[in-house]
Amino acid sequence: MADFHPENILNALIYAALGILIFVFAFVIIDKLTPYHLWREVVEDKNIALAILVGAVALGMCIIIAAAVH
Repeated sequence: MADFHPENILNALIYAALGILIFVFAFVIIDKLTPYHLWREVVEDKNIALAILVGAVALGMCIIIAAAVH
C-alpha cells in the first residue's frame, strides 16, 4: 500500500475520458466520410458485413488511441 497514490486514479480517469472523446470524434468523422449513414445501414438494413467492418475499424482506432494515450 505504500506505492498507492490517489492521483493515479485521477490520471487514469482523465486518460480514459480523453480516449473515449477522441474515439467518438474519429468515429463521427468516419461516419461523415462514408457515402451512407453507418447506423442506418447496420440497424435498419441489417447489413452484417458493414457491421463487421465498422467493428474492425472501431477496434483498430481504439488500439491506436490507447497506444497514443498510454
